[in-house]
Amino acid sequence: MMIGKFGAALALTASLGWANAWADDVTDAIDEAATAYEEGDLAYAKDSLEFAAQLIGQMKTGTLATLLPEPLDGWDAAEAETETMGAAMFGGGSTASRAYTMGGKNVTVQYIANSPMIAQMAMIFSNPAMAGAGKLIRLGRQKAMIDADGSVQFVVNNAIMVQVDGSASEEDKIAYAKAIDIKALKDY
Repeated sequence: MMIGKFGAALALTASLGWANAWADDVTDAIDEAATAYEEGDLAYAKDSLEFAAQLIGQMKTGTLATLLPEPLDGWDAAEAETETMGAAMFGGGSTASRAYTMGGKNVTVQYIANSPMIAQMAMIFSNPAMAGAGKLIRLGRQKAMIDADGSVQFVVNNAIMVQVDGSASEEDKIAYAKAIDIKALKDY
C-alpha cells in the first residue's frame, strides 16, 4: 500500500511536466525513497522524501518571490532574495524579500510562508488587545499593524507573514504595503 503512495507521488511529479533541473532532483529523490522503502531502508526512504520536500519548498519559494511588488515611482529595486529554512530554524518555512531604495532611504518587503510562527502572529492581528503598542490599520480589506518604527506587518490567510520596514517614512512603508497584491498572496 505504501509503494502505491510513492508511485502516486512520482506520477504526480511527472504529470506536472517540470522541465528544469529541480524537477529531476525531485523525481530522483522520490525514486530513491521508493527503492529504499522496497529494500526496507526506512531511514533513507524518509531522508529522501524529506529532501524532495525541501527541493519542492525551494521551488515554491521562488514563486513567492515573484509576488513581491515592483518598485514605486522614483524607487529602485534590488533582486529578490529567497531562502528555505529547515525545521530547526523557527520551525521551518520560506522567505522572500526585496529591498527598495530612493536617495538615502530604503524599504524592505519580506514574506515568510509555511512557518509555524505565523499562526502565533495571526492571533495578534485578530485580537487588537494583543497588538500592544502597535496601531491597527486597514490596507483595503486586509488588517495590518504599524509599530513604533513605522514598520507594517500583517498576516495573509493565516499562512504568509508580511513585513514592510526600513529607514523610509511610515507613509512610504504604507505605500509599499498597499502595492502588495494581497489576492495573489491568498492564492499562493
